[in-house]
Amino acid sequence: PRLLSQFFFADERVTRVVAEINGLDAELDPQQYLVLLNQLHLSQAHLLAILERIMEECIPTQRHSRDYLVKFPEELLVDNLGNHMLFAAECLLAGTFLEVEEADGAQLRPQARSLLCSLELVRTVLREQSLSQPGSYPEPVQAVLVQFDRLFAEFELSYVSSLVAVKSPEEIYRQQEIIVLFCETVERALRLGYLTQEMIDGYEPLLMFTIPRLAIISGLLIYPEGPLSLEQSPEQMSRVFSPFYNILKKIRDLLRVLSAEELCLLERSLCTAE
Repeated sequence: PRLLSQFFFADERVTRVVAEINGLDAELDPQQYLVLLNQLHLSQAHLLAILERIMEECIPTQRHSRDYLVKFPEELLVDNLGNHMLFAAECLLAGTFLEVEEADGAQLRPQARSLLCSLELVRTVLREQSLSQPGSYPEPVQAVLVQFDRLFAEFELSYVSSLVAVKSPEEIYRQQEIIVLFCETVERALRLGYLTQEMIDGYEPLLMFTIPRLAIISGLLIYPEGPLSLEQSPEQMSRVFSPFYNILKKIRDLLRVLSAEELCLLERSLCTAE
């Protein structure tokens, strides 16, 4: 059950698969080569998962901040992101630029080299520790893990930033404003009887359409200085709404001529229309 013991056997598996790959002629047996590559991918992912658990147990208060993850597109936030980063570092060190431009790859290579060297050191230190005292993490072991954790985070941020446009602090703030707008919209809809708490607690599917519709009205009329403010330019708005700037202006102009009774009727209809 000890994590260091689990790490030892996971590390042995990676070493064995790598040795099999190095001893195989890929041109003579391409199918077996692909099988071994898949085994390497799975064994490395298992090794990294155990290493993550070791760091959580050994250096929980010294972990490098991962706040930058909120800047990443959601489609990148997958369970195997760490393993993908390791594969990317190996490719860069080998001079292969699969996903990034050659100039970006050249700048990332020193970071990739530092990361992979740090990983090799971690593997060596943890193997030795697992054979001597598998139940403890002395200070030298902790220092090696802290360095690896920092290098991994720095490479991850740099590599992803070279692939996609990460969210700026301004865009993150705009998204938070939208979350607040939706929360205030739901609170107002409950107060006016447009929605019921039972609908929310029961995850009523209609809410997926109702709440955004009501939020547009709230953002244009009730909270005009919020994320839907049309006093700002489209470039200053969140990318969620900026493509619809002109349409939102037309909707606002139409809403302004409605009486209170007509607005109430409209909002109630938006809660039932498909």
